[in-house]
Amino acid sequence: MDTGMNVITKEIAVSTGGNTDIIDITKEASALVSKSGIQNGTITLFVPGSTAGLTTIEYEPGLIKDLPETFEEIAPSAKRYHHDDTWGDGNGHAHVRAALLGPSLTVPFVRGKLTLGTWQQIVLIDFDNRSRQRRIVVQIMGD
Repeated sequence: MDTGMNVITKEIAVSTGGNTDIIDITKEASALVSKSGIQNGTITLFVPGSTAGLTTIEYEPGLIKDLPETFEEIAPSAKRYHHDDTWGDGNGHAHVRAALLGPSLTVPFVRGKLTLGTWQQIVLIDFDNRSRQRRIVVQIMGD
């Protein structure tokens, strides 16, 4: 009987518009789990960089407006940030927002299916002040 845990590492590539762009990556994550052949375990997603983050939301038009508006209240883009004084790139707000959200997310899966709720999707949020090519490192672990 094989008791070793399998680990598979993949990537998801995403083009974003920046400025709190919210990208649904649920289908890509689910497809990677299905293709892995692992039936039960966890998928961990991680976005390298310090101006984007990952979470789950109900990906619907109202929330796609509400979430950026809320981040604007928490860490306003027009505010002066010490980071901007240091680097002059004008994206201090993006770093603060990404730090609050976090760069990773782990979701269990059972019988090859993500255990997300009916109205729950996995999203990348790019807070930077310009469009970006993002990569999300994905590790699928289990048996």
